Amino acid sequence: MLYSYLGFFGFTLLVIFYTSYKLRKDNLDTSNGYFLAGKSLTAPIIAGSMILTNISTEHLIGMNGSSYKNGIIVIAWEVTSAIALVIAAIFIIPRFMKMKLTTIPEFLEKRFDSQIRSIVAFLLMSSFVVTLLPIVLYSGAINIESIFDFSTVFSISKDQSLVYTVLVIGVIGSLYAIFGGLKAVAFSDTLNGIGLMLGGLLVPAIALYQIGKGNIFDGVSTIYNFAPKKFDIIGSEDSVLPFSTLFTGLMINQIYFWGMNQTIIQRAFGAKNLVEAQKGLIYTGVFKLLMPLIIVLPGLIGYYYFQEEHYNKPDLIYPLLVKKVLPTYLYGLFAAVILGAVLSTFNSVLNSASTIFCMDIYKKSFNKNVSDKKLVYYGKISSVILAILSISVAPLVAYAPSGLYFLLQELNGIFFIPISSILVAGLFFKQINAAGAKAGLFFGFVFYILTSFVFKINIHFVHLWGIEFVLNFIIMFIVSKIYSNSKTNTEYEEDLANNYEKSWSGINIAGSILVFLTVLIYILLS
Repeated sequence: MLYSYLGFFGFTLLVIFYTSYKLRKDNLDTSNGYFLAGKSLTAPIIAGSMILTNISTEHLIGMNGSSYKNGIIVIAWEVTSAIALVIAAIFIIPRFMKMKLTTIPEFLEKRFDSQIRSIVAFLLMSSFVVTLLPIVLYSGAINIESIFDFSTVFSISKDQSLVYTVLVIGVIGSLYAIFGGLKAVAFSDTLNGIGLMLGGLLVPAIALYQIGKGNIFDGVSTIYNFAPKKFDIIGSEDSVLPFSTLFTGLMINQIYFWGMNQTIIQRAFGAKNLVEAQKGLIYTGVFKLLMPLIIVLPGLIGYYYFQEEHYNKPDLIYPLLVKKVLPTYLYGLFAAVILGAVLSTFNSVLNSASTIFCMDIYKKSFNKNVSDKKLVYYGKISSVILAILSISVAPLVAYAPSGLYFLLQELNGIFFIPISSILVAGLFFKQINAAGAKAGLFFGFVFYILTSFVFKINIHFVHLWGIEFVLNFIIMFIVSKIYSNSKTNTEYEEDLANNYEKSWSGINIAGSILVFLTVLIYILLS
């Protein structure tokens, strides 16, 4: 066990010292330096930070738990992201970069009005505290507790151990975001990303090597022949994620998440220029095509080992698999990688939430002339408050019947789809004005809550996303037509006309290759 602790603390301290070294000459007292990393991020750093912000223990635990129970069909959450990243890199990011945005709600004011900016800012902060941050903390605590078994070591209950682990993770993650800003988040993410890729690949590689008696490819063949139905990427309409969802709500969610979601896109806003931002998104797309090896394949291997023994608690599968295949001396290193993945998402979301609070709520509504130094101070204070709220909510997250990952996605639909519809409207439809956007936002918010959680309509929640998106647009067009005199800012078009950003010359070729590879994966596995 000594080696486990040495590996854990060794890697964790390495990330801390590396990040501190990279920040030693940076000025973090300006809003540009604190919230946008001084507009200094390059493509590899952007990609590393994006992938680590996205991939956390709700993926390692939740996605692997879901693939164990439902098969490879859940790979759609990952590989379709590549197409969304291409769309974001070619059509969305250039517009945002020309507008020199710090936050997504800022765009809504430039396109519509200040009221809708404040509403969306509040909704985004609520989504972070109510859904994403607590689930990230709780799933991380499950994994770390399973590796170190703190409940036995300290003679306390599992529930108590999870609460204490959540608290420790939350405090450490908060320190990154509060004292280092976006640049600290981005650089720590990059190193943790390398650890996640290596550590994450180690689990299926060792397992397949053992199953194949020294040959990884024989191991893959054995896993496939043991349960070929688990490798059906198309599935049926009663699957946990039907193939038809790719053509309704899934791609809407993906385009929002990778092109309009503050926690992800803030890295692109911190890029040196548009070329680096676009390259960063494309590199991220490449990683997303490889991620199923880490967050889907282990679940399928888990089915080979455990069959249906843990169907009622699929989120236990990944921790069980780690303990089964990894030698004990690697436990600590792997736990550090897990902690890095949790911290990455936690501190990234925290940084984005404080950015939204400072720029879209405090500066906009309370003190327009606030100094940069004061703004950074309030950013740190808001991070502390948001962290405390998230840590308080996290222990209330119980095991979800379909797994933590699907719980997260279902809850995200409350916020993501209404917001994505008004953002798409603002970017591409001049006919929609501020009155229409507000009506669409309100309708979408109420529609999803009523259909999913009150009346519980028997339609897959991803299909509901697609239905809601279409209905939102119908509402927006009708209301915009009725209230044709509603205010629509011209600042948006002026920014696009006056600010020139050079695009990456290879973006179309790189994007086409990524789309082709995504389609090829479906062809090969169907």
